[in-house]
Amino acid sequence: MNKSMLSGIIIGAVVATAGGAIAGYSALSDKTPTHAQVINVVEIKENERIPREVCEQVTVTRQKPVKDQHQVLGSVAGAVIGGVLGNQVGGGTGKKIATVAGAAAGGYAGNKTQERIQSGSTYTTTEQRCETVYDNKENLVGYQVEYSIGDETGTVRMDRHPGEKIPLRDGQLVLAGQ
Repeated sequence: MNKSMLSGIIIGAVVATAGGAIAGYSALSDKTPTHAQVINVVEIKENERIPREVCEQVTVTRQKPVKDQHQVLGSVAGAVIGGVLGNQVGGGTGKKIATVAGAAAGGYAGNKTQERIQSGSTYTTTEQRCETVYDNKENLVGYQVEYSIGDETGTVRMDRHPGEKIPLRDGQLVLAGQ
């Protein structure tokens, strides 16, 4: 055998032995996963009701303030007119009774006429009317994440989207900032 052939065999044996040792070490070493595989991500949302005030100008009809609450003017005017008209009827005692009856009926009619006029006495004005209405706003508050580590699956809530993988440290998910 020549020297170069012997050198080649020795170098080949050393390389083969080293390769086998590395392969054996890799096969026997602990294959602890470094990442969890993300299977599914669902956004978690909450609805928020935001109040706001809405105002508008509204036309309203109001009754004018009553100056004569007891309708005295209408009653007196009606009694005078009724008495004068009653006095035109009949003669003697009948005339007196007609005058009193005319005054009473005229007083009542004058009172009701003034009441009707006062209730129909209105004015129109504009008022501002406000109400609280609510707007809905949907806020993203987190993510429900389904993951797998080897054959085991689990879920976790996260405040950010995890992407395709979640890092592991000592077999536990690393959820804090990256």
